[in-house]
Amino acid sequence: MESEIILILFGGFLGLLFIGAPITVALGVSTMISFLYLGENPIKFVQIAFTSVGSFPLMALPAFILAGALMEASGLSRRLINVAESFAGPFTGGMSAATVFACLFFGAISGSGPATTAAVGMLMIPAMIDRKYDRDFASAITASSGGLGIVIPPSIPLIIFGIAALGMPAPPEAVAEHGTFQTVSIPKLFIAGFMPAFLIAGSLLVMNYILAKKNGFKGSTEGWSARHIWCEMYRGFWALMAPVVILGGIYSGFFTPTEAAIVAIFYTLVVGAFIYRELSWEKLFVSLETTTWLTGRVLLIMFTATVFGRLLVENQIPAIIADGMLSVTDNIYIIWTLVIFFLLFVGMFMETLATILILVPVMLPVAYSVGIDPIHFGVVMVCCLGIGFQTPPLGENLFIASGISNISIERISIAALPFAAINTIAIFIIAFVPEISLWLPRFFGY
Repeated sequence: MESEIILILFGGFLGLLFIGAPITVALGVSTMISFLYLGENPIKFVQIAFTSVGSFPLMALPAFILAGALMEASGLSRRLINVAESFAGPFTGGMSAATVFACLFFGAISGSGPATTAAVGMLMIPAMIDRKYDRDFASAITASSGGLGIVIPPSIPLIIFGIAALGMPAPPEAVAEHGTFQTVSIPKLFIAGFMPAFLIAGSLLVMNYILAKKNGFKGSTEGWSARHIWCEMYRGFWALMAPVVILGGIYSGFFTPTEAAIVAIFYTLVVGAFIYRELSWEKLFVSLETTTWLTGRVLLIMFTATVFGRLLVENQIPAIIADGMLSVTDNIYIIWTLVIFFLLFVGMFMETLATILILVPVMLPVAYSVGIDPIHFGVVMVCCLGIGFQTPPLGENLFIASGISNISIERISIAALPFAAINTIAIFIIAFVPEISLWLPRFFGY
């Protein structure tokens, strides 16, 4: 029975994807066929799906998407980018280094890789081209840095991982062998994402410096100007305060991530409408339209992926996969290597949020069985999928950068390979050294 369900579920899913069906349709149809084969009441499908989109933490998802859209519409993102650029100065590859920092700043509010790439790329790619940077290099560094948007808190994929993992406690046999595992919470995941995000950003800066030096991409001839830096920080003060208010409120315990998302919207509305005065009714409606479209897309995937995952768990399929991996080896470093390469491969072909919802029920039990902390696993998983934004054929960031720079996906993909390679090295370091992810949450008392 188990082998037949695996064949129907995964065979149907992959077959529908192969003929071009949307991922939501592929998930939903393959799951429904499996439900009917098992003789389950189809109403159970709807009940599980409804429960999946009715959780309180999920309210943070559309709110953070709206906050990111409003930031771009109200001029906050442009001011953040100007601050990052003012620090570049004569540094070799300074403009592209400023792009990395700008993606960190913007990612700390939008929580989305494509949104970060679009907001930063619209300003920084033309600016780099004006400074004689190659179009493919300018596009590649922007697409690669845009992936930081899903690692630096508040990250939408970390929210989705937290929601998926909350319903998956550690198996009793894993607890008996490795002791009690810590509980999963979204604030804990946010804090755990900080140091890995900066490590990945640091790896991008190292590769940026090497390539910029090789290609002769110099900084400005004017040198650093303390006055210019101060002026940009003064102009961007309210934009710089946005991540401080949002993340400070979460980590101080003043409000939850869901409440923080509402605070982010209110803060951006006030600053955009009354301080910077760039937020018009037209821009507000465009932001609402963008949020509605993105949220609907995500929720449809969640709706079907949750039922898909529940069916996997109920039929002990994750346990079968875990046993299969552990029969090959129980070396945690080899397990990590297999998991990382598998996630990198999957991230090339599947949308990030769908990947998390589908694979958490499959892979989290494997992590528990070898004693991997769920918070640590979640951070590594999201970091791996962040590389998927800069690798074809899916590579959403590549499409966005291509549209801005007007060059082919193929050229950008080749230019992005060195950044993907050094990001992968950074992910192995994060996986093999758990304290990079776990020290900060422990310091804050989680």
